[in-house]
Amino acid sequence: MNKDQKPKRVVVSSKNPVKVKAALGGFQQMFPDLAFEAIPVSVPSEVADQPMTDEETLEGAQNRVNNAFAAHPEADYWIGIEGGVAPMGKELAAFAWIVVRSGDKVGKARSGAFFLPQAVTELVEQGIELGTADDMVFSRSNSKQAGGAIGILTQNVLDRQQLYEQAVVLALVPFKNEELY
Repeated sequence: MNKDQKPKRVVVSSKNPVKVKAALGGFQQMFPDLAFEAIPVSVPSEVADQPMTDEETLEGAQNRVNNAFAAHPEADYWIGIEGGVAPMGKELAAFAWIVVRSGDKVGKARSGAFFLPQAVTELVEQGIELGTADDMVFSRSNSKQAGGAIGILTQNVLDRQQLYEQAVVLALVPFKNEELY
């Protein structure tokens, strides 16, 4: 990297350290010759605290990007990360949507999905946010700012940051291949 080059400013639409690290990690993987600086901001998703469909989760990520842009229009990139769940048959799948914006270009991707245990599913279906339900079922505290449900269920073979980071990489595909998008 050129010493005179300033880091690219990435507004992350959350102050959750897992989301901030996932955002930076994805950018650094896709653009290893550039430096990035995260600007974490707390902005509303304008959807339920626990999105319950694929569409609502994507909408939350898009709203976060737009609200992050409104808060810091001078930045280079804005990123929204929204975790959600959706019923699939009699089970509940958990995943996240990632939306990245820069200029007039937008990239979107969804993380891998996994199914929640019945005890967690029942709490979420009663209106309890997934992170809180995980804490209740697994006797944890603030798990959503650590490994999350996926970290608990895989015994940290895969954690929330890794799950989100891969989706950040996928959302950056249009920025890596500008001539195609």
